[in-house]
Amino acid sequence: MIPFSEIQDAFLFVSSAEYGMNSAILCKDTGKIFYRSEDGVIDRIDEEEFDGDEFIEIPHKNDLDLDMKLVFEFVELHMADRFARVQQIFSDRGAYRRFKDLLSQNGLLQKWYDFENQREEEALRKWCLENGIESNSS
Repeated sequence: MIPFSEIQDAFLFVSSAEYGMNSAILCKDTGKIFYRSEDGVIDRIDEEEFDGDEFIEIPHKNDLDLDMKLVFEFVELHMADRFARVQQIFSDRGAYRRFKDLLSQNGLLQKWYDFENQREEEALRKWCLENGIESNSS
């Protein structure tokens, strides 16, 4: 059984950079996670070595399809009167910064972070179940 906190840490590492820049591979048999970054090698990952059913790549947050879906779910729940404004914000570059500015102005920034963390954890736990990864709650 793999501690869920280790899977979460790997997920955060993978998601902390642009898609494809960081990766983490979990060995389901041993629970060991191997990390790699395009910016610098953390653990050497030989792709051929990780061929097989016992190895699985930890997803990036984009793989869990949470970005825009999450934003608009939050807006509907907590600031439905600003839905059109948020849609406008996301029509240009720098949207997340402006979205977080709007949240801050409305006293909702911490609520957003809590909501985002909860939904990411739920999606990651679901991913574990779908991929036969047994993890404990810690």
